[in-house]
Formats: sequence, C-alpha cells, structure tokens
Amino acid sequence: MAEAAAGAGLQDGAAVRLRVSDKLLYGIGATASGVKARGLSAFMMLFYNQVVGLPAAWVGAAIMIALVFDAIVDPLVGQVSDHLRTPWGRRHPFMYASALPLALALFLLWAPPGSWSREAVFVYMIVISLTVRFLDTFFELPHTALLAELTRDYDQRTTLVAFRAFFRIAGGHLMTMITYKFFLQPNAEYPVGVLNREGYAQYGFCAALLVFFTILVSSLGTHRFIPQLHQPAKRTVSLSGMGREVVHTLRNPSFAILLASGTLLSVATGLKGALELYFEAYFWEFTPDQLVYITGGGIVASALGVTLAPIVSRKLGKKRGALIVWTISLALASAPIALRLAGVMPPNGSDALLYIMIGESVFQGTAALTTGILLSSMLADVVEDSEVRTGRRSEGLLFSADSLLKKMVSGLGVFTSGILLTVVGFPQGARPGAVDPKVIHDMAALYLPVVVMLYLAAIATLLAFRLDKQTHEENLRKLASNPKAV
Repeated sequence: MAEAAAGAGLQDGAAVRLRVSDKLLYGIGATASGVKARGLSAFMMLFYNQVVGLPAAWVGAAIMIALVFDAIVDPLVGQVSDHLRTPWGRRHPFMYASALPLALALFLLWAPPGSWSREAVFVYMIVISLTVRFLDTFFELPHTALLAELTRDYDQRTTLVAFRAFFRIAGGHLMTMITYKFFLQPNAEYPVGVLNREGYAQYGFCAALLVFFTILVSSLGTHRFIPQLHQPAKRTVSLSGMGREVVHTLRNPSFAILLASGTLLSVATGLKGALELYFEAYFWEFTPDQLVYITGGGIVASALGVTLAPIVSRKLGKKRGALIVWTISLALASAPIALRLAGVMPPNGSDALLYIMIGESVFQGTAALTTGILLSSMLADVVEDSEVRTGRRSEGLLFSADSLLKKMVSGLGVFTSGILLTVVGFPQGARPGAVDPKVIHDMAALYLPVVVMLYLAAIATLLAFRLDKQTHEENLRKLASNPKAV
C-alpha cells in the first residue's frame, strides 16, 4: 500500500498547486532546446556550406546522420528515465547532467578548425553534431516528460505547454536577433554579414552560456516537486520483456495518429528550417538589420501564441482548434513565396516588402505556435490513455518515440534541402543579389509545392484523432479508482 501511494504522485492532477512562478521556472528550461534547435535549423546549413565550404549535399547528409542517431537514442533515454529510481526522481538527474557538456559541445559546433581538410571538417561536423543532439536529449526529453507529471488537468496542461513553448520560441528568436545585430554584421573583412565566420564562433559562445544557465535555472526551479512526482515501483524486467512493453505502449491508436501527423510535419519543417536563411538572404535579400525586425516578429508571435492557445483549447477543443489554426498557418506561410513567383510582391529592398514579412512573421508565427502548443498538449493527454490501457506510466517513452520518428524524418527534410540546392546549382560563397535569378526562382519553385503538400497531408491525418476532453476525464476517473501505475 505504501508503495502504491508513493507511486500515485500527482494522480488527481491537483496534489501540487502550480503557481505562475512554477510555470515560469519550468518553461524557461525550453529556452535551451529553443536556442539549440533554432541555431541548427536556421544557421547550420548555410554556415557549413557557404562559410566553411562543405558541399551542400555533404552538409545535408551530416545533419541527417546526426538526427537519425539522436532519434535512436531518444527511446533509450525515455525508457530509462521512466523507470529510474533516485533521491532526485526520474527526470532531474538527466537534466542536471546535461548542462555543462551540452554547452561545451554547442560552442565547438560553431568553431570548427579552419586549417583542416574538407573531409576532416565533415567528420568533425558529424561527431560534434551527434554529441550536441545526444546531450540535448538528456535534458529535452526528461524536461518534456515532466510536463505530464506536473499536472493532469486537461486545460491546465495547455497552459503549461504554452509557457514552455513561449520560452522555446522566444529564447531561440532572441538569440537569433542578437546574432544578426551583433555577430553577423558586415565589416571590412566580411562585407556579407551572414558569411562572417568569426561571428558564428561568437554566437556559439553566447548560445552555450544561455543554454547552461537556463538548464540549471529550470532544473533547480522544479526540484521542489520531486517528492510529489510519480515514483516507479521496484521491479526487474528482462530486455525482451522491456521490448514487449515498448511495443504494447506504442500501439496506442491516439498516439499513432499524432505520430503520423507529426512525422509528415517534421519532414516539412526540416526542409523549411534548413533553407530559411537561404530564402531570407538570397530570395528576399534582407540585410542582417532587417532580419532583426523580422525575427523580432517571432518573439511577438510567441507571446500571442501563448495567450491564444489556451483560449482556442477551451473554446474549440484541442483537435478542432489545431486543425483550424494549422490551416491558417499554412496559408500565411506559403502566400509570400507563391505571390513572389506570381510576380505580385513588392520588389526586394522596398519598405513594403519588409513590412509584409514582419507581419507574416507575427501572424504566421502566432498560428504556428498555437498549433504546436495544442499538438503537444494532445500528446500529453495520451499518457493517461496509455496508462489505462497498459497499467504503466510511460511519459518518457511516449515523448521519446514521438521524437524518434520526427527527428529521423526531419533529417530527411534537411538532406532534401541539400539535394535541392545541388539540383538548382546554388553556388558556394554566394553574395546576396549576385546569384543567377533563375537559380533563385528554381529553388522556390521546387521548394513550395513539396512543403505545402507535406503540411496538407499532416493536417488531413490529424482528422482521425479521437481523444477529447470527455475521454480524458473518463481516463482520469478510471485511474483514480485504481492508482497502480508502475
């Protein structure tokens, strides 16, 4: 009985009352993953291709290799953290252990040796990328899984996800703004700011410090909850038995729908993220100072998305709200490129273009973040649905399995971006405004239909999701009458 009571933890979702300060301290930890993810998606392809000088296909392959390795490691970390028994609980030992080595590896990623051969730098990029992603998993996955333990309330989860999403997006965008404003400015040695090699090393150092600080703050800030969180029962499980448990858990139909939808989304975001700076610097020809304003729109969007997501969840429900807002996000994201290809957008260098793209950053970013919050909250609700079906709490396994396929296929998206750049013949060391207009046109014409079709397929897949608020509350009643999760 005592062990069952200890395992109950936050079974009713109200054993611990979350203050605003608690939500802030939890959410700020997502800044670390936001800074890492934003840097790898926005800068990495251009940095190693245009600045360091590796062929685009090599860079895409290196990023895909790192993502596939990271994806394979995720379920192992998730499964171990689900069943870990320590005085510091299941999640916090991983979170504390990641801070310093992750920060160091992140710095090294943006400071590759300048005198090595292309082949040696390619190997360096793969090894350091693997290290960064592996260590990030040690924090990101347990920190994400902690969400489902802190509250079981259907609507409060959306609020908690919103805090996490705000810091992830705002932190990543703020670091990007600082980079454009201070590190990637043109100078005598680097007349094209985004090709400033020294600036990327300075960015890496500051990003590493921010990652280290926010991980420690969030880990310490949530430490007080450890005694009240779920503690797994002592048991011995064979490797084959663990494998059967994993398969049993992942066969949840609601999880399968979210996984399929998220997989399609991740291919699109991998492709989109890898080419983001190419479009900003070469398609739209924005300067670093102009990119500061556009990136700032993303910070505004993060605040609006955090405010809007709980309202949409309450008024429309998570699934219906996600479908509507996601469709709006897709329309806003694809419109500028489509209109430019149709010849009806203002010319590059005009104030009108800048204002339009700032507006797109704010409104599309708000819709995208709102969608992401709702999808994450839906995944958290699968935890109790799975617990009812299996008798086990498997937050880490579910979040890691979700992460596994998403990372693998986002790597495919990044790899595709390298192939796309190779197919259109995008030159290395290219100056904005000096690239053949046909190359720029072909890049957009190939990119746009692929991304739109992937997003539409992801939205259509979500239609099959069936876990709503009523079902979730029924799951909570079943668990309350039989609190024996392991």
